[in-house]
Amino acid sequence: MGQKTHPSGFRIGITQNHKSSWFTKMQLYPKLLQEDYIIRNYIEEKLNKASISLIYIERKVDQIEIYIHTARPGIVLGRMGTGIESLRINLENKLKIHQKIRINVLEVTEPDAQAILIAEFIAQQLEKRIAFRRAVRQGIQRAQKTTIKGIKVQVSGRLNGAEIARKEWVREGRVPLQTLRADIDYAYKTAQTIYGILGIKVWLFKGEQVPQLNKNDTTIINHIEKPTAIKN
Repeated sequence: MGQKTHPSGFRIGITQNHKSSWFTKMQLYPKLLQEDYIIRNYIEEKLNKASISLIYIERKVDQIEIYIHTARPGIVLGRMGTGIESLRINLENKLKIHQKIRINVLEVTEPDAQAILIAEFIAQQLEKRIAFRRAVRQGIQRAQKTTIKGIKVQVSGRLNGAEIARKEWVREGRVPLQTLRADIDYAYKTAQTIYGILGIKVWLFKGEQVPQLNKNDTTIINHIEKPTAIKN
């Protein structure tokens, strides 16, 4: 069997960044990690219809800044901005910390180019008892209208209510999972159907990020000696 690795974790520091920005002593690391998990879990449950693509957490000395990237900012903001205030108060009560929480809402301009939102769309279609092939095809068609280079979708479980669970996948365009410079957006979602849980995986290839060489780098490359041919 092939050894699989997470596409995002595989590329951290190359084309992907961490979803949290903070550092602390080793003794406090598990506590802050658990806080991040509670924050993300609560926001995703509370705003499950807001089409959230990313929750970025940045910690300062006396403040926690949360950046919510969403395709529907109106649902997050609420009437007259009361949604954010109630969300902030609930998070502070839930975490029971002395730090202040600040929430920023950022609008996603191209939601169909986000793997997590494509996976959510397919999951919603499957929960409405639409045939999985049609749901996957609709998700791929939505993504192809954007600037992505390729897409791969895999659905696994009791597809269409079959007795035996199986996997089926569809790929359109290029999805080079082994190329580190490839910008791969990966997401996983589950659909709760009447005949069991279906897993949906989506890979989006958004192009390659080629590092730009400086002038010093080019001079170094030019001075590399070429291998000489061996004469008999």
